[in-house]
Amino acid sequence: MKRTFFSQKPGGNKSTLWVLVIIGVILWLAFQTLQPSLLDPKAVPRAVEARGDLAMDEKNTIEIFRSAAPSVVYITSIAVRRNLFSLNVYEIPQGTGSGFVWDKQGRIVTNYHVISDAGRIEVTLADHTSWKAVLVGAAPDRDLAVLQISAPASKLHPLSIGDSSDLQVGQKVFAIGNPFGLDQTLTTGVVSALGREIKAVTGRTIHDVIQTDAAINPGNSGGPLLDSAGRLIGVNTAIYSPSGASSGIGFAVPVGEVNRVVPQVIRHGKVIKPGLGVTLANKRLTSELGLEGVLVLRVMPGSNAEKAGLQGTKQVRGGLILGDVIQAVNGRSVADYDSLRDELERYKVGDSVALSLLRDEGRIEVAVTLEATE
Repeated sequence: MKRTFFSQKPGGNKSTLWVLVIIGVILWLAFQTLQPSLLDPKAVPRAVEARGDLAMDEKNTIEIFRSAAPSVVYITSIAVRRNLFSLNVYEIPQGTGSGFVWDKQGRIVTNYHVISDAGRIEVTLADHTSWKAVLVGAAPDRDLAVLQISAPASKLHPLSIGDSSDLQVGQKVFAIGNPFGLDQTLTTGVVSALGREIKAVTGRTIHDVIQTDAAINPGNSGGPLLDSAGRLIGVNTAIYSPSGASSGIGFAVPVGEVNRVVPQVIRHGKVIKPGLGVTLANKRLTSELGLEGVLVLRVMPGSNAEKAGLQGTKQVRGGLILGDVIQAVNGRSVADYDSLRDELERYKVGDSVALSLLRDEGRIEVAVTLEATE
């Protein structure tokens, strides 16, 4: 005999399925009824515990930010482009950076690389008002630039100037800037090292740079590095990072250099560099001649070098009579044109320096008064 367990009537299997679904729902509801509820209708916010007074260190950090933040600005570099088809001119934001108010006359200090390719520059103050900026001048070899805005003096809050000559590794520092376009950001750290060297956009070496572990990211460039008294001690310039984000190694141009360069830029639009009044051979020529130092090719007529008796290279029949070879400035050795220029820039126009010269295979010392050069 053939046995059947389910009805073969039309719709019989569907009826059985519905019965199973209903039984499952009943069992689930029974389980939910038996399980204790996780909800509590009487729940209220917890009581807030009194914090107590802030630590002195925290109070100091807060005060530094409150005092310095109004001095820090947001800089937008804008490129001007022309449509090839319509010939219409349009503007494209191409980068951002930071800067700070230098004086009540509306001068703003930032990094040269922040604005170097800008067709137009816009400065936004801490109160979110924006101002068109014009370039007063720059010192590309020091990665510094000075801008001018027409904001009223009441909106301008210059930073206090500190001293970078007596900094110590381990002392606390504060960086304020606009990383990734986030304005008025404070990061803290310490002086990690002193006397570092970095390359400016021109390839020249910037000496005595401050290294810090205060987080510095893209957009911080040109912003101030402050000490625990809220004084400017450096201008945040570069980071060392394979990824482009902060890796705990940031660099700042020391305020001593900033305070030397900025007034010159304001007065002249550029840095007036101290020089000797001579034309010098490049490193390749000096190396080919097997000389150690910097060969003088020509002494400018009427220059201080001529007055001091420096001798240039002379061309005679059959060859050259080599001029003086500068080997040291005030006892500090120089190996090529760049190192000589770096040494001279430690001084100012009008200073007298002692040059150690190689002349006719003998070594002599000559005092020269530095003069202004381009």
